[in-house]
Amino acid sequence: MSTSGLSKKGSAGLTFAIFLGLLLGIVFGLLVPGRFEFLLPAVDLVSSLYMNALRMMIYPLVFCSLITGIQGIGSISATGRVGFQSLLYFCTTTLLASLLGLFLPMMLGVGQGISITMAETEVQAMKFTSLLDTVKNLIPANPIASFAEGNMLQILVFAVAVGIACLSLKEQAQPFVRLCEAVNAICLKVVGVVIYFTPIGVFCTIANVVVANGTDTIISLAGVMIALYTTLLLYILIVYGGIVRLVGKMGLREFFGAVMPAALNAFGTCSSSATLPIAKSCADKMGVPNEISSLSLPLGATINMDAVSIVMSFMIVFFANACGVDVNLGLMVVVMLSNTLLSIGTPGVPGAAIASFAALSAIAGLPAGILAVYISVNTMIDMGATCCNVLGDLACSVAMKKTLHLES
Repeated sequence: MSTSGLSKKGSAGLTFAIFLGLLLGIVFGLLVPGRFEFLLPAVDLVSSLYMNALRMMIYPLVFCSLITGIQGIGSISATGRVGFQSLLYFCTTTLLASLLGLFLPMMLGVGQGISITMAETEVQAMKFTSLLDTVKNLIPANPIASFAEGNMLQILVFAVAVGIACLSLKEQAQPFVRLCEAVNAICLKVVGVVIYFTPIGVFCTIANVVVANGTDTIISLAGVMIALYTTLLLYILIVYGGIVRLVGKMGLREFFGAVMPAALNAFGTCSSSATLPIAKSCADKMGVPNEISSLSLPLGATINMDAVSIVMSFMIVFFANACGVDVNLGLMVVVMLSNTLLSIGTPGVPGAAIASFAALSAIAGLPAGILAVYISVNTMIDMGATCCNVLGDLACSVAMKKTLHLES
């Protein structure tokens, strides 16, 4: 999740190692039949250890990150119009991104005709029955049981209720808020350590998937990634480009030329938080006042997760179709709203979408083992998604320069 402790060179080295692990895992999985079956138990053991190490942090991380995210949003009320417009912008574009990510892959039939079989029997995920039943069970009678049973929707509702209560209590709730911040930091640190073993984990998990499914799954994953990157590119050009041109009154060539350093850094580091200093410099060069960029860019790194919303919705639809899970209207609504809510607490660090995907896949009733397949391609997805998010933060700043009638 967080590799923020890595230097830029170290982050690039880890990214290369993950790519290498992915490629070698695919090759190994294709060579296993008739040659290396005796190694499968060891590969499966390492894969299980890696997955369990990630899963043990998911629920406390989602709960605490959402609490701290809500506190961050609540603290901007004193900053007036800048905070309100930033929040309105980010929430609107995130909801739009979720809608696009859900309906576009459904129209394209992403995942249809593909069958993904997990290499082992997985824990049964929460099943989606109907929108009415889901609403009835939103409020947890026993929050502890919700954590124990892995009921992600109830955990989300509980986190929102607690987060709002903390906002209203202000100073009285600060000890608990600081505890959540500490737990969130601990979870990120633990997962950050696990991430160092991601090349090995990816090698073993993708090898298991290839052994179970063969080349068809690899081809289908490559196809969905091409479709996903095309969607992100169109979203950047149409949505962000439209905002910059129509609201910010800036030429697209001028905008994209000015923000290219931040875009490339975000693509290489997979961290919108680590890109903040460069993004701030780009905003200054475009004449965005400090009163805007000093708030909108850090806030965007925290809650502007448009690309994460697209990726999550896209991959949920893909895996649902591939696993034979019915993608009905009720499921779409629940995933979209949960996706928008989860983006508030998604940290702007490498691999942050893993926890969001784990939560949404449980809500959608997908097999738990799907997380392993997603993790194997997460780095490649994360590079484009982070670049998209940073461009969205800068587009917001440029637009607000005009809507707030401020000049540097």
